[in-house]
Amino acid sequence: MQPPAFWFRDRRAPGLLPHLLAPLAQLWTAMTRRRLAKGPYERLAVPVICVGNLSLGGAGKTPTVMALITELTSRGMAPHVISRGHGGRLTGPVRVDETRHTAGDVGDEPLLIAPFAPVWVARDRAAAGRAAAEAGADVIVMDDGFQNPALARDLSIVVVDAGVGFGNGRVAPAGPLREPVPEGLARADLVMAIGAPEERARFRKTWPEAAALPFVEAELAPLQTGMDWEGLRAFAFAGIGRPEKFFRTLRALGAEIVGTRAFDDHGVYDGRILSRLEADARTAGAQLVTTEKDAARLPQDFRRNVIVLPVRLNMINRDALDAQLDRLLTERSLEAGKCQ
Repeated sequence: MQPPAFWFRDRRAPGLLPHLLAPLAQLWTAMTRRRLAKGPYERLAVPVICVGNLSLGGAGKTPTVMALITELTSRGMAPHVISRGHGGRLTGPVRVDETRHTAGDVGDEPLLIAPFAPVWVARDRAAAGRAAAEAGADVIVMDDGFQNPALARDLSIVVVDAGVGFGNGRVAPAGPLREPVPEGLARADLVMAIGAPEERARFRKTWPEAAALPFVEAELAPLQTGMDWEGLRAFAFAGIGRPEKFFRTLRALGAEIVGTRAFDDHGVYDGRILSRLEADARTAGAQLVTTEKDAARLPQDFRRNVIVLPVRLNMINRDALDAQLDRLLTERSLEAGKCQ
């Protein structure tokens, strides 16, 4: 479901509902604390980098994982990715095969990441990590799982959608958070704030405790594919964390948006929905356009009629990330030397 508007009100004036929901938020917080305190935090023989967030829903973790894979590969590493495979039916551990698996098997995000590096899906993240290490990974990137205690981490990156930040600063269902901001940031090594310049500036001002950590600013930019978007009559649809970001990007590229449909994040596109999209686009005389993540959930025969707009992460300042990766790889290299 789409998040309620009161989640993103000013935290200084959150309104009545967050107060009424506070007991349930306290229960959620207590359960998360208990799970994190219990562990087991299994340590693998290779370093583990966790890319997670403090909020429910999308924040830009998948583009961050893709960018991280590129960076690690450029350093001569062999990264593998592990994921729970949200929305997929396979319990794993299983290595994602993009020619054989569907989003219904392994989830949409693993399918997006698979062209960049080997991806392992499992409900048990420790089992996925062991499978990746045995298959030759010398560094593991954990997609999501910041609140999951299965594996010890060598580097924890908290990704934030700077456009909404941490919302009203309250834990679900009183707000959008999985855990209180101070507790989450205490376990973070780096914060990655993704958004437009004015959004990043507002986030730094509103949440100075996050900006006080090693801090990277980034934005999502359309991938140059040679597609001419200028004047294209588009009927845009998306089931991501904030669909309006996608619609705004299309408009900035020059597309004429004649209709939009927003769906739940990770939502299933069944025959009824697809027929309605086709009919709406046909009535408007428009081309269906969607995101890479949504395209991964579409049937092959339907996907052929949809134009996809891919985006990639562009880091504005990356010094903090470089320093953290240097630290991580130096520490693990020293540890390996002691064991010889």
